[in-house]
Amino acid sequence: MSEHVDTKLQALDRLVGTWKVTGEAEGTVTYRWMEGGCFLIQDVDLEQGGMRVRGTEFIGRKRPFGAERPSEDVHSWYFDSQGATLAYVYEIEGDTLTIWGHEKGSEAYFRGTFDADGTSVAGAWVYPGGGGYESTMTRMP
Repeated sequence: MSEHVDTKLQALDRLVGTWKVTGEAEGTVTYRWMEGGCFLIQDVDLEQGGMRVRGTEFIGRKRPFGAERPSEDVHSWYFDSQGATLAYVYEIEGDTLTIWGHEKGSEAYFRGTFDADGTSVAGAWVYPGGGGYESTMTRMP
């Protein structure tokens, strides 16, 4: 990681650990830092719509070959066992976590709120035209 603290990326440290997911998608997600601290990795094991989905998401800043500076936003790249390749932008402001579909300001997003002790995040996925759903993550011991 660079010499200065990346506050936007480090704000995601409160996600580190294993979480039980309930709602329309159920199962577990685990967040862990990649060596070097430049990327947060999420391992996904969920059941949704009668299908088991496993995936891995890499969360960090874009820094293409030759770029002197990383992107302003914290991006992610998600790959799953169904062949999906999805992109998101992560943002934490106070106790609110927003995961934007593809780009910040998208009409597809998750917005959830951490409880006072940081052991759960309750919110909902919102999709353009409807079809979103409520989801809660509860930290596992």
